[in-house]
Amino acid sequence: MKKDSYAVMGNPIGHSKSPQIHRQFAEQTGQDISYETLLVELDGFAAAVDWFQNEGGKGLNITVPFKQQAWELVKDRSERAELAGAVNTIVISGDGSRYADTTDGVGMVRDIVENHGLELKGKCILVLGAGGAVRGVLQPLLEQRPQFVIVANRTVSKAVALASQFNDFGDVFGSGFDVLPGQQFDLVINGTSASLEGEVPPLPDDLIYEGGSCYDMMYSAEPTAFQVWARGHGAVQSLDGLGMLVEQAAESFFLWRGVRPETGVVIEQLRSEMQGGK
Repeated sequence: MKKDSYAVMGNPIGHSKSPQIHRQFAEQTGQDISYETLLVELDGFAAAVDWFQNEGGKGLNITVPFKQQAWELVKDRSERAELAGAVNTIVISGDGSRYADTTDGVGMVRDIVENHGLELKGKCILVLGAGGAVRGVLQPLLEQRPQFVIVANRTVSKAVALASQFNDFGDVFGSGFDVLPGQQFDLVINGTSASLEGEVPPLPDDLIYEGGSCYDMMYSAEPTAFQVWARGHGAVQSLDGLGMLVEQAAESFFLWRGVRPETGVVIEQLRSEMQGGK
């Protein structure tokens, strides 16, 4: 009997940790599945999804640069995907119908709250950046009922426009970096990729409340530039996004298979491998 097949589509895709993560999830939960990477031509996304479905594929993860195309392609979407304007998970049903969701935001929140034990309710939160990564996490973040969320971006109008899309979920405001001096936050989340290039936005030295934490949605083998900045500016915890990667994968796995895997052991193994501890 043929295994149920799943894959991640992107370009580039060779760096993806998703096959390893989902193989571990399958072993844990006794699910007999296959999971592979699929390099898709930049102008061939819709055709690739059709091909995968015609071959009997049951579900897809979608990564850069196809998340918005996936949103446009699949019309039956979750509320959080609708608002995010991007999709990272497609479920293909036996009747041929497709359902799209985004699991990035719930994955980040689960990592922050459950894996790292941070309470978000009633907290003052700053999010850096106003691109797709931030748009994808604002609804789940606001559903934790923080006191407020400020989205800060170099292009102020982009931050203001993004924040206005999520007003229904809580107090969220857009701003530039120039208004941050004099303000303090319980949690600062970096949603820009700049820290992987060694850059940090222009942030005041006293940005973090005593006892506050920082979270970088990016991750690498070494601490990111934002994590280094956070450690030097009073953050009690300076966290990266490796747990978010595993948690968003677990949510996708749950959507496909109806069973929720254990993430802690997978995060630990990936961390160990990244740091050369194979």
